[in-house]
Amino acid sequence: MENKAWVIAINMGYGHQRTAYALKDLAVDGKIINANDYEGIPETDRKIWEGSQKFYESISRFKRVPLIGNWAFNIYDQTQKILDFYPRRDLSKTNFIEKNTYNLFTKGWGRHLIKKLWPAPGEKAKPIISTFFTPAFMAEYFRYPGDIYCVVCDADISRSWAPLIPDKTKIKYCVPNERTKERLLLYGVNDNNIFLTGYPLPMSCIGGESMSILKYDIRQRLANLDPQKIYERNYTSLIKAHLGALPITADHPLTIIFAVGGAGAQKEIGVGLLKQFRNRIAAREMKIVLVAGIKKPIKQYFDEEIKKLKMDKLKNVEVLYADNFGDYFEIFNQSLSKADVLWTKPSELSFYSALGIPIIIAPTIGSQEDFNKEWLLLHGFGIEQKPENLVAEWFFDLIRDGYLAEMAMEGFVEGIQLGALNIKKLISD
Repeated sequence: MENKAWVIAINMGYGHQRTAYALKDLAVDGKIINANDYEGIPETDRKIWEGSQKFYESISRFKRVPLIGNWAFNIYDQTQKILDFYPRRDLSKTNFIEKNTYNLFTKGWGRHLIKKLWPAPGEKAKPIISTFFTPAFMAEYFRYPGDIYCVVCDADISRSWAPLIPDKTKIKYCVPNERTKERLLLYGVNDNNIFLTGYPLPMSCIGGESMSILKYDIRQRLANLDPQKIYERNYTSLIKAHLGALPITADHPLTIIFAVGGAGAQKEIGVGLLKQFRNRIAAREMKIVLVAGIKKPIKQYFDEEIKKLKMDKLKNVEVLYADNFGDYFEIFNQSLSKADVLWTKPSELSFYSALGIPIIIAPTIGSQEDFNKEWLLLHGFGIEQKPENLVAEWFFDLIRDGYLAEMAMEGFVEGIQLGALNIKKLISD
């Protein structure tokens, strides 16, 4: 594609970065621009971004403090709460946070970034693709002359995603599901500015429009998730129509990936899995991959706990860590090929269910994750985790009865895998 785009994210947590990384082939020079941390960013702009990031990470960790932690987080969460969808009604009225955001624009916040992207005289403006709403609002406020796209990375969204005057906006939204489209309509965005593209999943996990890589991986996964062939016997025609014949045994041991959030919450769950599955891991019947992301303290925590459990010599225990987003996403995407279950809080990773990976849903953190969980459960793509101290029992009941295999196929058949290609086609039109 000759006319590449400015792909913009923020490096506050994984969600917006992960979404942008799937679109890096569209980016100028293959580079993602971080609106809150780019070369030459004015110090005043940086401080505004840093203030919000530090507050979110601290309040996410504080949530674990008994009694007062939940109380404090719930007060914060009200500021980004997603209102009940029914009854359908006009939700276009702006909120305090948006008014405050646009007030910062009037003082120059974001002007420097948008002016850096301005086309040279005689040049056509490149499209902007932002995986967070604020940079998209900045581009529109400072009258960027090219197309502006905003990629939504949750299954439902708050009013904060729509601009101050939604019916007049030029921002085009790439949405992952029907509900986010319906929300934006309630928020006042015009229908012709909303495109159901699907979430941009990593194409390295898919293998082009034929989805050859993905179909191979799902065939192997189903062999692990349905060892008694219960699901396969009941849905033979469906499996053959989408995947062809399944192998008798998989090319890898039963593998769970456990991913913590960007603030490091819930890391203890991962260690609990090691304890519960210790004997199976030692016998090489299972593999556990603990995702530390780019957080070195989380890696150190996992390493120390693995050593305490005397499991540091076991080959079927792995900690995924990298010191930058790009390398982390690369190794994470590679690991998905041999993964059978993704255990995580319902973040943007909820959409990875379309890769035919059932989701074990860890407790939510924040209003948007409550709606992501609801979306996963409604469509049968995942299941809430049961008591952690009994996981060795209920987890294998799910496998024995073919329920996780069913969730894997539900995600694959009903999900949208080619979001990244759909966005590419959209901006090329």
